[in-house]
Amino acid sequence: MEIITRVHANNLVRWAAQRPEVLVLSADLTSSTEIDLFRDTYPARFFSMGMAEQNMLSFAGGLAREGFFPFVHTFAVFIYRRALDQLSMSIAYPNMPVRMFGFLPGITTPGGATHQATDDVAILRTLPNMTILETGDATDVESVLDVAQAVNGPVYVRMLRGEIPRLFDRNDPMKLGRARVLSQGSDIALISAGICTEEAMRATRALRSSGVAIEHLHITTHKPFNDPAVLAAAAKARYGVITMENHTIVGGLGSAVAEVMAEAGIGKRLVRIGLKDTYVHGASRPYLMREYGLDAIALVAEVEKLTGQRLGITDADLAAVRLEAVHSSAKAEAL
Repeated sequence: MEIITRVHANNLVRWAAQRPEVLVLSADLTSSTEIDLFRDTYPARFFSMGMAEQNMLSFAGGLAREGFFPFVHTFAVFIYRRALDQLSMSIAYPNMPVRMFGFLPGITTPGGATHQATDDVAILRTLPNMTILETGDATDVESVLDVAQAVNGPVYVRMLRGEIPRLFDRNDPMKLGRARVLSQGSDIALISAGICTEEAMRATRALRSSGVAIEHLHITTHKPFNDPAVLAAAAKARYGVITMENHTIVGGLGSAVAEVMAEAGIGKRLVRIGLKDTYVHGASRPYLMREYGLDAIALVAEVEKLTGQRLGITDADLAAVRLEAVHSSAKAEAL
């Protein structure tokens, strides 16, 4: 598996070169959100707003009114939890083209509940005019800028940083409202997003070898959530549908899938893999995924329950887990 370092840092500088209307805002987390290279390359287009996210989002709304495209960068929790009123009233309500990049989504940080954005999709998809995207690999990170910039209104992105795998062909970019079909089958529809897609991919080959045919869709657009491929996969799934998300199962991907299935009258079993209405303590990502049942072996267990079969798949049968250091030269800090 190809691992790429600081994908967003390098991509943003290249992408913004011929777009002088793009401005980048930081909330005192410049290197931690990989915009230090942008700051050094285009200092006149960079604004350091300090630890004042409410002011930063109001400021971004004002810049958008003047014809600029503000690209807000901070940790995800500080965008929607600390500055929700400003986000709603200064950006979403007037439908301003502000692009908000939220880093450390879900359990990608060992920082514990204060830094883990585990309910951001649930909260932000209730806001009118809001588009919500999520990256799952280097190709998604490289192509999300084009997708976000094409939206006439505010966009929130669950962003990855540091050392990121390339799971998808670089010539197959993210597309708004369209899932990636990673495997085909009619036994189970598996719908995953973000870092859970990598975990799902670790299990699908072993499941296929055990005779379970899985239609695996990777979701990058949480809102609008209207890809017909989701309903098509759910409708033909013999045993049912499984969702996997780095987020609470309350209001996130699992809820969105349940809503569209119910509205379409698809009466299939639905299993939601994600955080079960809980806060999460601080630890490494592999530990947290195992502890809270978001990893590949958790998927295998749910497939066994759904199909009523004992498949006998163990950790040794799964694709190797990708271990990453909590601290590395690609990340300014663990938090």
